[in-house]
Amino acid sequence: MEIFRRNYLSTALLLFALAALSFACEAQSKEQSSKLEAINELVSTYAEYGQFNGAILVAHEGELVYKQGFGLANMEWEIPNQTDTKFRLGSISKQFTAMLIMQLVAEGKLELNAPLARYLPDYPKENAERITIHQLLTHSAGVPNNYDSPKPKVDKPDLIIPDNYRPQDLVAVFSGLPLDFTPGVRFSYSNSGYVVLGYLIEQITEKSFAQVLEEKILQPLGMKNTGIEKHRPLSANRAAGYFQAWGTYYNANYVDMSSVFSAGAIYSTVEDLWLWDQALYEEKLLPKAYLAQIFSQQISDPDYGGHYGYGWSLTD
Repeated sequence: MEIFRRNYLSTALLLFALAALSFACEAQSKEQSSKLEAINELVSTYAEYGQFNGAILVAHEGELVYKQGFGLANMEWEIPNQTDTKFRLGSISKQFTAMLIMQLVAEGKLELNAPLARYLPDYPKENAERITIHQLLTHSAGVPNNYDSPKPKVDKPDLIIPDNYRPQDLVAVFSGLPLDFTPGVRFSYSNSGYVVLGYLIEQITEKSFAQVLEEKILQPLGMKNTGIEKHRPLSANRAAGYFQAWGTYYNANYVDMSSVFSAGAIYSTVEDLWLWDQALYEEKLLPKAYLAQIFSQQISDPDYGGHYGYGWSLTD
């Protein structure tokens, strides 16, 4: 009889626990559903008023909770955006360039505080001996970001040849110019500095930047819809570019992405960026100590009121 009472009590407690768990799961499910509705309503409102056109993916504590495309990837053919639509990343490309540099540092092929002259003998010596890899990563090298562009003039359309800019040619245009300030004294955002880093990656690995990106980041993470944008090759699900003025959308001006190279030529999808994000919490791409350096506050960033790490702006 005592055994029966014990079993009965145990069964009762188990049923109570299961009921409590079921109630908690139901409450959690309702709460999550409410959050998803709020996200959808918010983004839908922005899209309805023409303030957002693209794709969104939301994750919470490592779990994917929402993803959806809004608006059109091609407005002339009314092709909708989806979560596998490919968009230009622009300066988010710098995150990937910084990661590749840090991987080479972890492999002992680069030293962060070594002068650029050690690795690029063709870079003008006067500047190369003053600039370090760390300073290039943190936009503190003083490399000019504004200079006479090598891009063809619009009044000479016969000179416009897509995908025609070689990294060494891009670097040659500004590498010999006087530095804007003494390296290391302050932050000044420089696309040119990240072009140098991409060129450095190619020289160290003896491979193209696109190939190194594929081998060291994209393949290991399964990012199949990410890469370096080229004008001529066909690319499935690539979004067209637009700008908005006076409430109307227009086709964006043509930009040869080879002219921005490792500072901004990468394209991706929100789904692939989710894979990228998750890898940054683990050691899939880089040992923990080196990953910590990427997200350390390396230099004050007055432009955004925070700090800059290696390829990332960091909030205080």
